[in-house]
Amino acid sequence: MAIRQLEGHTVEKFWGRRDLPAMYGDAAIRAERIGEIWFADDAVPDLRVKCLFTSEKLSIQVHPDDAMAQASGHRCGKEEAWYVLSAEPGAVIGAGIAQAMSGDDLRTAALDGSIEALMTWHPVKPGDFFHVPAGTVHAIGAGLSLVEIQQNVDLTYCLYDYGRPRELDLDDGIAAAVAAPFVPSAIHSIGPGRELLAATDKFAIERLTGAADHHVVGSAGHPAWIMPIAGECVAGDFVLASSTVWLASAPAKITLADGATVLVARAGGRNERKVSTV
Repeated sequence: MAIRQLEGHTVEKFWGRRDLPAMYGDAAIRAERIGEIWFADDAVPDLRVKCLFTSEKLSIQVHPDDAMAQASGHRCGKEEAWYVLSAEPGAVIGAGIAQAMSGDDLRTAALDGSIEALMTWHPVKPGDFFHVPAGTVHAIGAGLSLVEIQQNVDLTYCLYDYGRPRELDLDDGIAAAVAAPFVPSAIHSIGPGRELLAATDKFAIERLTGAADHHVVGSAGHPAWIMPIAGECVAGDFVLASSTVWLASAPAKITLADGATVLVARAGGRNERKVSTV
C-alpha cells in the first residue's frame, strides 16, 4: 500500500477567518485571516483540494471550461465541487441564476448590482454537496467551512463584488457564464456505506461511511485523493486525521469506525470514475 499525506499551504484572504478549528494546527492560531488551505502535488497535476473558511461572502463569479481556458493559454478550465464541513445559522451558497438570461442582461445586472437578487441562494448545512460545472454563476456565502475539489488551475472571472474595490472580468465572465438555473447533481447509493456524489469527465467523488472497511482504487497513473471528514479512519499503519488530505498511488484498505465519513476522489474520464470497492 502506497499512501502519503499531502502538506497544506495556507492562503490569506480578507474574507477568511482567524478562528479556525484546532484540527488545522498552526493555521488555527495565526493572526492573519486564513481563507484557504491548498493541498496539491506536482506529480499529480489534474486535481487540487482546498479547505475554505469564510467570514464574508465571496464575489459572484464564474469559471471557464477547458476550451475557453485553453484558448487563452491556460492548461485547463475549472470544474469544482464543494462539501460543507460547517455552517453558521443562515449560511448560504449562491449557485445559478433563478431564470435564464442573455449575456447583455447579465452584464447589466452585474453592473447595477441586481445580479445579487437574481442569484439562487441555497441554505446549507454540514454534509451538503454541490457539484459546480464550469460556467455556473456562483458565490460562497459567509460563515462556512468547505472542502473544495477542483481541476488544478487558479482561474476565476469576477462578475460582481458587492461594491468592493476589485476589478471585474465582465467580458470573459459573460463569455464563460451559463446564466441559467442550477441543476443539483443526483447522489447515488452504490454499495454499503458508499455514495457517488459526482462522476464527470473531470473527476469522480464518493462519500464513504462507517463502520466498514472500504477498498480504495488507486494506482501510480490514477491516484486517489482521500479526505477524512469526521470520525476514526485508519489505513494500514496510518491514522488519517480529520481535515488532512492523503494520496493513494496503489490500492488501499481504509477502516472507518461507526459514524466516520471520508471523501475519495479521482481525476479522469467517466471510464476511470470508480474510486472504491466494497
